Amino acid sequence: MTLWENTSSNRSAVVTGASSGIGQATVRALREQGWTVFAVARRAERLEALAKQTGAIAIPADVSNQTDVDALALAVAEHGGADTLINVAGGARGTEYWADAVDEHWDFMWQSNVMGTMRLTRALLPQLRKTGGTIVNLTSTAALASYEGGSGYNAAKAAQSAMTQALRLEEVEHGIRVIEVLPGLVQTEEFALRRLGSQQAADSVYAGVDNPLTAEDVAEVIRFAVSAPAHVNLDQIVIRPQAQAANHKLIRANK
Repeated sequence: MTLWENTSSNRSAVVTGASSGIGQATVRALREQGWTVFAVARRAERLEALAKQTGAIAIPADVSNQTDVDALALAVAEHGGADTLINVAGGARGTEYWADAVDEHWDFMWQSNVMGTMRLTRALLPQLRKTGGTIVNLTSTAALASYEGGSGYNAAKAAQSAMTQALRLEEVEHGIRVIEVLPGLVQTEEFALRRLGSQQAADSVYAGVDNPLTAEDVAEVIRFAVSAPAHVNLDQIVIRPQAQAANHKLIRANK
C-alpha cells in the first residue's frame, strides 16, 4: 500500500453510469479499497447484481431527470452522505456530419453529458461542501480536438470540460477539489455499440489496435486521483492507449 491508498471505510462516493463500462469498473475499484459506494444508473437489474457482487448501494436513477436527481440526493443523505461524486454517465450517439445532424442524437448527448452532470453536481454540492469533498467529471479527449462526424459529441464534451474548469474556480473556497479525467480510445461493451448501432460497426472502431484502454484502466486512474491526499488536486488527466498519440493518430495493425 502506498501513502496515497486510503483503505479506511470512512470514504464514500456516488458513481454514475454504474451499470456498465467505466462506471461499473470504478464502483468495483473503490469497493475493493473499502469505500462506501452509491452505484447510480437507470438499469435497476444491473445495479442490483452489482450491489450483490460488490456490496455497493444501488440507487436506480436517470441523472438527466430532475425528479430522479432530487430523490437520489435525498437517498444519499439518508445513508450518511458522500464526500466524493464521480460523474461517469454520458455517451455518444451517431457520427453524422453537421449537415445531417439528428436532433434526437444531439439532445441525448447534451442531456446525458452536460445537463445530467450539472443537475447531480448541483444537488450534491451542499453535502460535498460540508466534507471538503471531491468531484470527478469523466469527459473525453473529444473535448480537446474535434473531428468529422463528431460535432455533437465534441460539443457536449467540450461543454462538460468547460463546466468542470468553472466549477473548480467556484468551489475552491469551499475546500472542494475538482478533477477532470479525459480518456481517449477505451474499449467497453457498450459505448461504440450504442453510438454506431451495430456490433460490426462497433468492432471496427477497435480493429487492429494493439491494446486499447479498458474500463479498468480508466477506473484505476480515477481511484488513484480520489485517493490522493486532500491537498493534492489532479486538475486534468488525459489518458490514452500507447497506440493513440492524438485523436487523429491511431496506429492499427497492417495500416
